[in-house]
Amino acid sequence: MRKGLTLLVILATLAGAAFGLICHGLIHDAAGLASLLDALSLITTIFLRAVKMLIAPLVLATLISGVGRMGDAGDIGRVALKVMTWFVTASLISLLLGLVMVETIAPGVGLHLKTAADAAASGLKAPPTSLAGFLTNLVPTSILDAMARNEVLQIVVFSLLAGVALSQLGEKGKQLLVLTEQLANLVLKMAMFVMNLAPIAVFAAVASALAQGGVEVIGKYASYVGGFYLTLALLWALLMVAGAAVLGLAQQKTLMKAIREPALIALATTSSESAYPVLLYKLEQIGVSNRIASFVLPLGYSFNLIGSMCYCTFAALFVAQAYDITLTPVQIAQLLFLVFVASKGIANVPRASLVVVVSLLPYFHLPEAGALLILGVDHFMDMGRTCTNTVATAIAAASVAKWEGDKLALALPATAS
Repeated sequence: MRKGLTLLVILATLAGAAFGLICHGLIHDAAGLASLLDALSLITTIFLRAVKMLIAPLVLATLISGVGRMGDAGDIGRVALKVMTWFVTASLISLLLGLVMVETIAPGVGLHLKTAADAAASGLKAPPTSLAGFLTNLVPTSILDAMARNEVLQIVVFSLLAGVALSQLGEKGKQLLVLTEQLANLVLKMAMFVMNLAPIAVFAAVASALAQGGVEVIGKYASYVGGFYLTLALLWALLMVAGAAVLGLAQQKTLMKAIREPALIALATTSSESAYPVLLYKLEQIGVSNRIASFVLPLGYSFNLIGSMCYCTFAALFVAQAYDITLTPVQIAQLLFLVFVASKGIANVPRASLVVVVSLLPYFHLPEAGALLILGVDHFMDMGRTCTNTVATAIAAASVAKWEGDKLALALPATAS
């Protein structure tokens, strides 16, 4: 990554916000606004497609080589146990925090909305939330099909099996291990080229959101948006404490400085995928070994979406409050469990968290029209939850690396931006 990308992303965000607000105030013609939004959408779509085309080969190559270098299957199992323990603990904390905060702030109380005709106009299709469906979808019928559809979990399963098998080949597998490492380096270098376009994509994404809705769209839901970001602030505080407890304060500060760029990219583009290549690069730069980083990051895509899980709980109960519907303690427990299950494996679904919320509303007899309540500000909520997902996975990777004996830097390398 070249120096100054962080500053460029910040400037692009501010410039995009200003441009979007100006356009919102000056363009009153629906056709003209639609043309502008189409043009801005084209820029972000091309950027995200460019990133997505690299995710599958990057995950495949880095994970196979990382697991292949671990050698012993016992080492792989030990690391996997540590990773999943961290992820499950963080998930439970995020769910409970979302529940406590939405009940405390009560952003929907007092709206007294009436149940109207079902608003299927949200255009969101609810995915199945069954545990059986999730487990079945873990195993790919074809690795080529999984890569074509960017099914990260399926690629992870295949890569884990391939990596374990590679580690058992001994001398015969060394050449293949070198080849996968070279492939990973090639794709990572390609990703760095694409990341240089991030400021342009950030400008377009922010400008599009504000040109369409303006500042008013946030003002109408100030309690809802503000309450959720306060919840995220508390979640970040817990993440910082957990990270400092494992890494130490100095290494925690170094980690947070190192991941500024991927966090900002995730924030502005609302896409964890766009941050993946830079995050992998930055973690390795501060001493997280490739075998740990390439193992933890793909799993974090599906199992460590703590920002998204916190949001799903917060949003679903906000809808219940807005329509004066009280859920029983048993129903709330069911809601938390379903959010935990439904949030797995949908990282590549557009508006994934909102889709999960929509899928849960009928289950608890909540009006699906509630989806339209939160649809208008979902982009701004998505910024916070995606950034949180990225930071949480980075802290998890660094913590597991520290437990595994990696020597993490106390300061950024001289070449860091």
